[in-house]
Amino acid sequence: MITTGVSVSFIIGTLISWRALALAGIAPCVVLFLGLFFIPESPRWLAKTGNQKQFEAALQRLRGKDFDTLISTTFKDYIETLEKLPKAKLLDLFQKRYIRSVIIGVGLMVFQQFGGINGICFYVSSIFESARFPSDIGTIIYACIQVVITGLGAFIIDRAGRKPLLLASASGLVLGCLITGLSFYLKAYEIGLKAAPALAVTGILVYIGSFSIGMGSIPWVVMSEIFDINIKGAGGSLATLVNWFGA
Repeated sequence: MITTGVSVSFIIGTLISWRALALAGIAPCVVLFLGLFFIPESPRWLAKTGNQKQFEAALQRLRGKDFDTLISTTFKDYIETLEKLPKAKLLDLFQKRYIRSVIIGVGLMVFQQFGGINGICFYVSSIFESARFPSDIGTIIYACIQVVITGLGAFIIDRAGRKPLLLASASGLVLGCLITGLSFYLKAYEIGLKAAPALAVTGILVYIGSFSIGMGSIPWVVMSEIFDINIKGAGGSLATLVNWFGA
């Protein structure tokens, strides 16, 4: 859904001015704001704070009125287990027993951001223009590719596994950067000028396709899976902080 939203913005942006696009962004914000009044609170949080009636009401809204009572019991057991565990603080993440998970979670976020995705994403139109390829066409192709590939990744992630997809994704990022860099090298030295635009487009599409299949989403999935339940909040917050700092 994130890539769909980004792609819709890219496509609309080829048709209207950036000022109109910025104003158009108000519409989904209004929908989100109004929608927040109608969604229930997190059942897990309600159970943790002892709001039994609100917990069951929220669970019914999310799972349907005929929700399995076993689910309710499982949630309560989870919360009871959590309460017995030591309360984790941010500094506790750097204890020896947690540090490996922290390095993996934070490291994936660092490589996701410093792999160049924002440089490509924010300047894709300029890159196509510099390569003398129609930026509108290139941007639309870019937008469509990332939705399709991300959907494919969501479909196969539990079959292929996290690590193989990450390895394939990282390899594709390197290849995409090399192809794009080669196109601008050829252009700078006026070698094979007819091939340079095609190489630039190919490199960008290989890059975004590779990012979408793995590095775009899997770090978030891994982050939710590697931390112990008592440090999930602190660990997830730290990884997210590093992600946005990198962005």
